[in-house]
Amino acid sequence: MLKTTRKATEFVIFCIENTAAKLGISAQQLFLELKRTDGIRSFLYPSYPALHTQSKEYIVEETIEYIRQHNPDFIK
Repeated sequence: MLKTTRKATEFVIFCIENTAAKLGISAQQLFLELKRTDGIRSFLYPSYPALHTQSKEYIVEETIEYIRQHNPDFIK
């Protein structure tokens, strides 16, 4: 299991806030969807080592792709 750190948690928050803004929804809505699909624990935290070095746009697109794969109807 991945040991969470403050920096990883800050990264997860960054992902949620910026992806929600791109989708035009609240961060809370996105958080609940990622929680429902286990995206926080199984995608965002494990992806931190690789994704935190990428651009904001790339990170947001990767997060959107995760959502598309797990609930295509969530993204309008």
